[in-house]
Amino acid sequence: MGRKVVIEPVTRIEGHAKVVLHLDDQGNLETARFHVNEFRGFEKFCEGRLFFEMPQITERICGICPVSHHLASVKACDQIIGVTPPRPAQLLRELMHMGQIIQSHSMHFFELAGPDLLLGFDCDPATRNVVGLYQANAPLTVKAIKMRKFGQEIISRLGERRVHPNFAVPGGVNTTLDLKSRDAMLAQIDEMIAGCNEAIAIFKGWMEKNAEDMRKFASFATSYLGLVDDTDALNLYDGNARLVDKDLSLIERFDPRMYLDYICEHVESWSYLKFPYYKKLGWPNGVYRVGPLGRLNAATHMATPLAQKEFELYRQICGGKVVEGTLYYHYARLIEDLYAVERARELLLDPDILSSDIQGSGKVANHEGVGVIEAPRGTLWHHYWVDDNGVLEKVNLIVATGNNNYAMSRAVEEVARTYVDPKNITQGALNRVEAAIRAYDPCLSCSTHAVGRMPMEMIVLDPQGNEINRVERSS
Repeated sequence: MGRKVVIEPVTRIEGHAKVVLHLDDQGNLETARFHVNEFRGFEKFCEGRLFFEMPQITERICGICPVSHHLASVKACDQIIGVTPPRPAQLLRELMHMGQIIQSHSMHFFELAGPDLLLGFDCDPATRNVVGLYQANAPLTVKAIKMRKFGQEIISRLGERRVHPNFAVPGGVNTTLDLKSRDAMLAQIDEMIAGCNEAIAIFKGWMEKNAEDMRKFASFATSYLGLVDDTDALNLYDGNARLVDKDLSLIERFDPRMYLDYICEHVESWSYLKFPYYKKLGWPNGVYRVGPLGRLNAATHMATPLAQKEFELYRQICGGKVVEGTLYYHYARLIEDLYAVERARELLLDPDILSSDIQGSGKVANHEGVGVIEAPRGTLWHHYWVDDNGVLEKVNLIVATGNNNYAMSRAVEEVARTYVDPKNITQGALNRVEAAIRAYDPCLSCSTHAVGRMPMEMIVLDPQGNEINRVERSS
């Protein structure tokens, strides 16, 4: 019989997962599986709640990206009451979203992926963490923390607290922005732009030194999906969904609220996480990637000047064609970080941002509502069905990380085949497998839902840790 190599838990991600490498009788790698081994039941236990409670309930799905759920949820609620929020409310919602992008992207690059990139994949695990990063480069680590703090400050100034804000309500938002807070945020923009540029320079230096890894580290073809504005520029808050293929040719451009006409979900027995795909191409030909790499491949340009300049350099990596390598997610993430800071400044300088016209009102006008937004990790859908009284009858969530499930699983296997020698397995090689997952910055608590009965496995061990019995229940 073959044997298994288990990486559990996968570290420096949000949520719980493991990787199992299956070896054959000769010790060669047969398959590598990325297992998401937690279950969250938000879709089911929200049934019976009133729809307007959802912006506060669903943001509890996660403490890392609660704003994304908060805003996607309230956009679905807007549709249920048939109200378009006033322009100042839209600006304020987008500003909070930029705070979410800044804090999440900055934290990921420096604190989650950073130890691998800046200290080395083969660094001792005892120091391959944010503490080790601080010991190696304290000034840089402090700058990174300040960048995340700035994003959280935007959220807290608008929504009373940094995590699980109380801000967006159906039809608008519940508080205005005062001049003092506006000016305090504006005063920090230049410093944050400098921090983004420094991070980009650091990673580009790393890319140059590690060109071979950039080329061969889980580079594979998929389609790519992201929201864009009317000119096909990246838009993280609103817009149409744009899907392109591996040659950057347009596959589909559609209203993301009509996602059920375009997106299906595939289920595998070995994971609680579903596998979305583009319906017209079927499974698995229709798999796509989302998040920073997916968005920068799907968009034709950026809507802010500094991010656009960097985007042009990004597009030159593969001669103007699609960028496929998994490690390029980090570069794309930093370009988006820069865009979010620039966009925050544009929003803060808009005169309407200080307006008191922040709320519209209405009763249940539609029995369905779909809210879509670009979470830090990718496209996020909230879909609610309600009765005449606004009581939820059904909820469907397609979460950013779920969209990347195929890609993460594929990346794990690609990296394992490239870097893991089954006859001489090293910690550095196994860490590279983990790093393939970390590049997608997964948020697994957000993304795990069940269809029917899920597989269960009970393993009985003796006091020495030897397996003496195993019972499985299939799906």
